Amino acid sequence: MHILVAGLSHKTAPVEVREKLALAAEELGSAAASLVGGAVSEAVVLSTCNRTEVYAAADTFHGGREVLLEFLRRRGGELQSHLYLRNDREAVAHLFRVACGLDSMIPGETQVLGQIKDAYRRSRDAGSVGKLLHSLFQQALGVAKRAHTETAIGQNAVSVGYAALELARKVFGDLRGHRVLLIGAGKMGELTARHLHENGAARVLVANRTQEKARQLAQRFGWVDLPFPEVAAQLGEVDVVVSSTGAPGTVLEAAQVLPHLRRRHRPLFIFDIAVPRDVDPAVGKLADVFLYDIDDLQAVVEANLELRSREAAKVESIVAEETDRFEAFLRELAVVPLIRSLRDKAESIRLRELERAMAKLPELDQRQRQVVEQLSCLLVNKLLNDPTLALKESMSGAESQVYVEAMSRLFRLERGKAEEAGLWRLG
Repeated sequence: MHILVAGLSHKTAPVEVREKLALAAEELGSAAASLVGGAVSEAVVLSTCNRTEVYAAADTFHGGREVLLEFLRRRGGELQSHLYLRNDREAVAHLFRVACGLDSMIPGETQVLGQIKDAYRRSRDAGSVGKLLHSLFQQALGVAKRAHTETAIGQNAVSVGYAALELARKVFGDLRGHRVLLIGAGKMGELTARHLHENGAARVLVANRTQEKARQLAQRFGWVDLPFPEVAAQLGEVDVVVSSTGAPGTVLEAAQVLPHLRRRHRPLFIFDIAVPRDVDPAVGKLADVFLYDIDDLQAVVEANLELRSREAAKVESIVAEETDRFEAFLRELAVVPLIRSLRDKAESIRLRELERAMAKLPELDQRQRQVVEQLSCLLVNKLLNDPTLALKESMSGAESQVYVEAMSRLFRLERGKAEEAGLWRLG
């Protein structure tokens, strides 16, 4: 049995190529189910804005490869120059790296982990996941958890919006008890709003030139919308301002801000993450005002990205260790059919011979019969213990197939079980 992955990502294809293979979330299950049959026995389809990948368990490498490549060709046309195909150990390690965020545009990002969980769930619900891919994807989730618990790969801000909140938290600690003014309800404003919500900010005012957009964004998180002309008047009440409008010029001038600072007796932190800038640089020269623009925050982001890149080496070690562990699991799984066949044959012989012995000893009472039966079970288990352990241990070496054949011949086991044991290995 082989594990394969075929697909493309932001590393191998531009967005105009990636979008040809993109699948909506509700399509993933049916797409995976369509792959099962013939050479492919299990499948999971993963599709995000940065990648589309098909994972499969296949009886043969060549048969599985043709099924996966044909599936991708049907959806996206001739994409050979953009596709990658990995099998066995490389496929396992690839999934683990994707789950940890090592293969993402931003090292350590966690969004892809949620997408992997969803893809697995939808494929499982569609009936295309069996024991092999179930074990693989469950371990991938565990690998990601280890990576984010044991290293700093997912720590520190790597977007300017999140960097602004990280700086605010360093000053104020918990944001729950502080008032925040969010100016702008566009894409950057929505992202910042999500970060605010995730960090517990509850007293948030949202302002936007289009009042309805501010109202919609505020209602999503249980906040309050603010008419745009009233922004300056709130500067005496709030602790943090995050501005991200698409205005062609500044929306906050020093002359607007100054009158509202006189009633304050605490600092005001303003994060201007707009391009062009929303806040007049002169505002930062006012007393008790700390103004950070996008360049200030970008320096924080770049430093944090460098830290994540250094942590990536630690995560790679975890991936290698976990890949070894999955291989060990497969080696044990590989010999299960053969061991089961051996034990079934031994049990059949035990029962047959026990019945003959009991027929010759009619004088035995119930207790004596139980002793004899327990003895027969013990003898069989003791005799099979060493061969079973030796067979499992042999699967880690190059001579594994020799052991499988020898076990099959010595005990005259079913030929199919020996062949199955030989297939259930990572090539």
